[in-house]
Amino acid sequence: MKGLVLSGGKGTRLRPLTYTSAKQLIPIANKPCLFYVLEDLARAGIKEIGIIVGDAEKEIREAVGDGSRWNTNITYIKQDEPLGLAHTVIISEKFLRGEPFVMYLGDNILKEGIATLVQNYKHSGANAAILLAEVPNPQQFGVAELKDGKVVRLIEKPKIPPSNYALVGVYMFDDTIFEAVKQLKPSWRNEYEITDAIQYLIDKGFTVEPHIVSGYWKDTGKLEDILEANRIILEDINKNIQGTVDSKSTLSGKIIIGTTTKIIGTTIRGPVIIGENAFIKNSFIGPFTSIGNSVQIVNSEIENSIIMSNSKILGLRRRVEGSLIGKDVEIKRENKPPKAYRFMVGDNSQIGIY
Repeated sequence: MKGLVLSGGKGTRLRPLTYTSAKQLIPIANKPCLFYVLEDLARAGIKEIGIIVGDAEKEIREAVGDGSRWNTNITYIKQDEPLGLAHTVIISEKFLRGEPFVMYLGDNILKEGIATLVQNYKHSGANAAILLAEVPNPQQFGVAELKDGKVVRLIEKPKIPPSNYALVGVYMFDDTIFEAVKQLKPSWRNEYEITDAIQYLIDKGFTVEPHIVSGYWKDTGKLEDILEANRIILEDINKNIQGTVDSKSTLSGKIIIGTTTKIIGTTIRGPVIIGENAFIKNSFIGPFTSIGNSVQIVNSEIENSIIMSNSKILGLRRRVEGSLIGKDVEIKRENKPPKAYRFMVGDNSQIGIY
């Protein structure tokens, strides 16, 4: 069985951060979201993985490499335009044909993994399997209508959803999907919709099995979803202090501190992860915060946030909370007092706060 990972989207909901960084490489608990997907596929026994890439191809290639760190082989497949999920199947036919495959969106986090689902699919005899999760806002997703436990209809982002079962970004197919995608025409979004392809399989009498996801699942396409995924992952970390912490600092809860990181006169309440070579002085780091490598934080308070590598947070009078701050960013206090702080800042930015 092969894997197909989608990492070619533009990440418009996360701009300006995604002007300079692929959304699939935004770190969740100091690890790119894409890496969780690759780990998940590897744990399911999948060795051959194709990654769909677009404008961020170079960055993704540099981060992922040949896949050897996961004991997998990676093939990169270029998608010149983001023309929909079904289009990625069309352009990947040469790589995929002849074996069943898992299609996995590269910005999804599925905490319980897919290993059991993959094994069940291999023995089911089904032509396709779709993962579903109950959501409060189904109109923002592809939605499945079930009858007697079977999928009867799929609709992409319906105005009036027939159910609250959203399509999770994980699908399993055999070669019948190639017949389906070749029948498609672009939707009103000018995309080739995977929901239309699966509907074709249903209408033609092929077997499409639904699996309801009981554990945590998140599409990390928005700031709020990234922070929620970060919180969920941090809840499961184990304490590991490798850097140096002075006697004036106070640490409580589950905390990871990387090598050569220095903590001086600082209070840290976990769960928190701090990368390597960071410097944190006279500050407060609150729960559910991820701090990347070589970050400097001085005389500041941060909670429930992600600070990416090589950034500086200096002398802020109010707490930074619910924020995603990119690489090589500098945020510092200047003369006039601020009213509030809330940031989603792109790479190589500099902000002066008055």
